[in-house]
Amino acid sequence: MPFSKLGLSPKVVEGVRAAGYTEPTPIQLRAIPLILEGRDCIGAAQTGTGKTAAFALPILSRLGEHGALRALVLEPTRELAAQVETAIRDYGRFTRLRTVVIFGGTGYGRQDQALRQGTDIVVATPGRLLDQMQRKMLRLDRIEILVLDEADRMIDMGFLPDVRKIIDRCPRARQTMLFSATIPPEIEQLCKWALRTPETIEIGLRRAPAENVTHALYPVDTGQKQQLLEELLKRTDFDQVLIFCRTKHGADRVARKLQQQGHAVAVLHSNRTQSERERALNGFRDGRYEVMVATDIAARGIDVEKISHVINFDVPHHPEDYVHRIGRTGRAQSVGDAFTIMTAEDLQDVAAIEHFIGQKIPRVKLENFNYEFTRLLDPHPKPAFGGGRSRRNRSYGPGRGRW
Repeated sequence: MPFSKLGLSPKVVEGVRAAGYTEPTPIQLRAIPLILEGRDCIGAAQTGTGKTAAFALPILSRLGEHGALRALVLEPTRELAAQVETAIRDYGRFTRLRTVVIFGGTGYGRQDQALRQGTDIVVATPGRLLDQMQRKMLRLDRIEILVLDEADRMIDMGFLPDVRKIIDRCPRARQTMLFSATIPPEIEQLCKWALRTPETIEIGLRRAPAENVTHALYPVDTGQKQQLLEELLKRTDFDQVLIFCRTKHGADRVARKLQQQGHAVAVLHSNRTQSERERALNGFRDGRYEVMVATDIAARGIDVEKISHVINFDVPHHPEDYVHRIGRTGRAQSVGDAFTIMTAEDLQDVAAIEHFIGQKIPRVKLENFNYEFTRLLDPHPKPAFGGGRSRRNRSYGPGRGRW
């Protein structure tokens, strides 16, 4: 079914076409009619399923003409807020509706100016939005539509008290939508409090990683993690690679060593200034950087279709983060690879991830790599010969054997 048959306004349909989209995704097919009816809804969907357009398109259609601030979208990070605001602008390019993005880490000047000029939609992070409300730069008493996007991440980052304060300032007679890749108990409690008889839209299993991504675990001694990472990059035919580290200092260290190996590397974490983060993201999107090293919080705003591989240099402590990380590849219905480097200290976290996603992740040994003995290694493994994956055929990676 084309977008023109979903009840969207002609100007919004024209904007979608201009953005290059012709057929709605499953979550868009189910969410758009409900939102156009004014229903509250919960969208449980994997990343990369098109959920931004699922709420943005009907919001633009419902608001119609330029007026007062009537729609609020909350996002957990600056990068994601900027990304969503850009998408809404693109879809609404043929309307007269105005959208403003509000986030911290930058001055108030431009945001204040945009708010004074009047806006219909605000996309914001919770902390800066409360700051602007305290400064009396905007009020929420005319909000008709509220979107809580990436709600699980907002809770993980400790924003729940701020989110509750913001919801309390919105009119009770409003439409509320919540989107989340996972629905933990805290999200369920938030839904009971903030939403009215919501319709639940579940695309795929709530805990399932993207189906078009191949997973592999690479056990190694802690002292050889960097060496194994560099060898993986040498042997892998990749477009762009996103590497996750647990800490900011770890990300800087990994990036520095990869730069010494001749890789074009960008770094993204919360210690970077806003301008540095924007330069890194834009350079990665433009292809100037082939590798990006990031922490979990910073990477939530990354939406780059050419990411062919995600590498977990550090195993995430929370299983939900694993799903979010690997959701950065295999986007737009393409295939992707997710490699995870694990040590003996990661066994408990890996077991939790496998339990969470409901599947065992293959253990893989890189052929002809000079492993130091660890208790994770079989001293006499049977190597599986064969090359790396092509874009159409799956294997377990670059010259690697499955254990």
